[in-house]
Amino acid sequence: MLDMALLFGVVFASTLARAASVGVCYGMSANNLPPPSTVVGMLQDNGFNSVRLYAPDSDALAALGGTGISVIVGAPNYVLPDIATSASAAAAWVRANIEAHPSVSFRYLSVGNEVAGSDTQYLVPAMENVLGALAAAGLGHIRVTTAISQATIAVHLPPSAGEFADGDKPFLLPVLQFLERTGAPLLANLYPYFVYTYNPGLMDISFPLFTAPGVVVQDGEYGYQNMFDASVDAVHSAVDRLLGSSDSVGLVVSETGWPSAGGEAASVENARTYNQNLVSHVRKGTPRRPWKVETYLFSMFNENLKEAGVEQNWGLFYPSTDRVYPISFGSK
Repeated sequence: MLDMALLFGVVFASTLARAASVGVCYGMSANNLPPPSTVVGMLQDNGFNSVRLYAPDSDALAALGGTGISVIVGAPNYVLPDIATSASAAAAWVRANIEAHPSVSFRYLSVGNEVAGSDTQYLVPAMENVLGALAAAGLGHIRVTTAISQATIAVHLPPSAGEFADGDKPFLLPVLQFLERTGAPLLANLYPYFVYTYNPGLMDISFPLFTAPGVVVQDGEYGYQNMFDASVDAVHSAVDRLLGSSDSVGLVVSETGWPSAGGEAASVENARTYNQNLVSHVRKGTPRRPWKVETYLFSMFNENLKEAGVEQNWGLFYPSTDRVYPISFGSK
């Protein structure tokens, strides 16, 4: 996904009160959104039991404190140079943004989102310093990770051939080695919508929308009926290929969704179809990994300060809190 000022991800509670596997991102690139206290009320009213916050917004954390909602918090890309080059700066950031909120149930800390270009030099040093700061503060239970862009994946199909782009491998290898050592999952932003629209004629729209009537891609003994499963397993293959090991790093799909307006194949019906099918599907897992995929749906609200076009139209809700289209979250 393109650069976001602030994102939340929400995990839905299932009808059986199991740990949910689908979440929703909440961006603040708008001037007409409800306050965080209202948003947290929406999470509770809809049975959402975990939230992902890409920056430590003090009002959002204050609203989340004491709710029991599990929080994934992020260190924004712009702080990476400071916390990478100074352990004391990392400790100060942790004190101000994590230790300062003892009533918040922090789960993961994501260092950056879709870090690219020269900034990748700061990624692992920042992760190491934040990990050390959390341990020193007695917060070692919070796992440190980062989110990668779909653009880092050079090969999606067939999934067994999944591979990272050559230009991204040098920075991704130490990231994956860090995650392998610490037991944290990799976060990946995956959009079948963009695979479809950026590759005209590659596939019928039923494949990314989860509506294909049968297997579309046969990959050895595994048959794929949707692009989401193929992308997830392609990332696993790319990770395993780069590390030279099998399933040693977990995966969380940290963003996915479909726009309701503003571009090719962007419509209310397609957005509803993709998102509803996603919510229903991810608990089943993929052909190669038949267990639930922790997934965060982008986005909670339409955001009027984004670039015109699809970027303004990923929301499940309008800023008024009305739904853009009917959808069941499988909530309690």
